[in-house]
Amino acid sequence: MLTHSLGASVVNVKDCPADAFITAYANHLKRSGKIEVPVWVDIVKTGHFKELPPYDPDWFYVRAAALARHIYLRKSVGIGALTKHHGGPKNKGHRPQHHVASSANVQRKAVQGLEGIGVLEKDPKGGRRISQDGMRDLDRIAVACLESLKEDDDEEEEEEEEEDDE
Repeated sequence: MLTHSLGASVVNVKDCPADAFITAYANHLKRSGKIEVPVWVDIVKTGHFKELPPYDPDWFYVRAAALARHIYLRKSVGIGALTKHHGGPKNKGHRPQHHVASSANVQRKAVQGLEGIGVLEKDPKGGRRISQDGMRDLDRIAVACLESLKEDDDEEEEEEEEEDDE
């Protein structure tokens, strides 16, 4: 957590737990309805190493949120690096497993959707990077996520105190 020159703490995506941030940002993307979801999203597998498509009907929003966080934490990321990151082990029967990349089309469409709403932009050196508007948007979601986590912790502490009093 960075501190501002006035003494106030500046919260960003790095301060928020990954799972909580990704679910919060995925919900934000779904509520806003700005990101375009492909028509094939309910039947496609996320990689050729998978046997079935995802069970979660909102998996495309979750993937887009995970990609936005991944690109936020790095300077510039290409589609190839994202496919390696979201890849997994290929089951080859009795032979040893090997890591294979995930579907590049899924990554590309999610990144293009994030570009369409202004969260990402193309880097002149190649790949994609987070835009200023996107950074502000993700930081705002991270602050809200941390506040909700603190409220949940406070409620749990109050419940524990009530149980101890009894």
